[in-house]
Amino acid sequence: MWRKWLLIILNKPAHLVFILASAFTCIVPQLQAKETLRIFTWDGYVTEQDLIRVNRLLSAQNYDIEAKVITPFADDADQMFNLIRAGKADVAFLTLFFIKMKHQRMLHLLQPIDTQSPRLSNYKALEPSLTDIPMGMVGDKKFYIPWGGGAYGFYVDRNRVEAQNIPISLNDLWQPKWRDKVSYNLSQEWYNIGITLMSMGKSPFYINKLVREHRHAELIGLKADNSELMGKLTRLYANAGHLWHSGPVFHEKLHIVSSWGPEIMRENNKGSNWQLIRFKEGSMVWLDTINFVHSLKGKKLEAAEIFANYFIGKQVQNRIVNSLSMVAASSLVDSNPLIDNNPAFFQNELFVPPYDTVSGNVVTTITERALLGAQILQKRTNRD
Repeated sequence: MWRKWLLIILNKPAHLVFILASAFTCIVPQLQAKETLRIFTWDGYVTEQDLIRVNRLLSAQNYDIEAKVITPFADDADQMFNLIRAGKADVAFLTLFFIKMKHQRMLHLLQPIDTQSPRLSNYKALEPSLTDIPMGMVGDKKFYIPWGGGAYGFYVDRNRVEAQNIPISLNDLWQPKWRDKVSYNLSQEWYNIGITLMSMGKSPFYINKLVREHRHAELIGLKADNSELMGKLTRLYANAGHLWHSGPVFHEKLHIVSSWGPEIMRENNKGSNWQLIRFKEGSMVWLDTINFVHSLKGKKLEAAEIFANYFIGKQVQNRIVNSLSMVAASSLVDSNPLIDNNPAFFQNELFVPPYDTVSGNVVTTITERALLGAQILQKRTNRD
């Protein structure tokens, strides 16, 4: 288009050049790219169709703003904190307990949600039990919009594992027959420590409890090389068939994969038959949320609200139930099986809490020692 105007100008009498050039300079800004609303999300949460629909909404309401998903996808709490702190995102899909982890460092990068905004009309349909969770609030100010949740679960390949061979207890994962056949999440290490503690008959958040109660001697005992926790966690990593970061990989050798859930539906749609294992100890649950960075304001903040409203609307909320095997946050959905089967899903003692700096450091130390010990154990096993 601009080339056409340039040719017109060059072929007109001199006295018209100034007028045409002035018109051209008015057109150029309109040809520039729209301002970008940068969305920082987990893989699979925001689809291309979602972006098309949201951007149509923004355009129809005369917002010169375009929502785009940034890369890389969300991976863990530290990665999300660092990217948001660097000013590279406008809207984030934070796991709720990330907000107040490590002295509430993430909280300082966010702004409270105006739940009464006319652009958040779907907010009133959210499950009331999910809108007032203290770990996402300061006083009556809410720094999150509930979006969807689930469990950190383990899924068994029923095409290769008979019903009678499916593990019943978390302790079964340490049996020799599952060596090299189970995957675990490497980037969010507290889940592996959590399931190890659960296998020992303790709360998955036992370390948090010891820190809060200033039981330093017991913490030192947990970190000792000869402790039960260190021994079991070391063997867990040594026996792992795969350790994943942002999402599980479905290797042929794996019979059990750990997952948040969204990846399972995609695999089953390809013909696989992965089914959630119902361990007698239960599963840790989580809630992912929509959050606005503190620098958002004016039209861009309004655009963020429109984006969020679409994502807590019926269409997307139905999708996360039916396509991502997640729990919807909205009451608008046609069905919400995990909640229907367990109304206390988010109210039980397995809802992951925020880890403070001390607890986080203990978890990191234990994990590093266990990973190092696992390498030594693997080399010894390979020699034998």
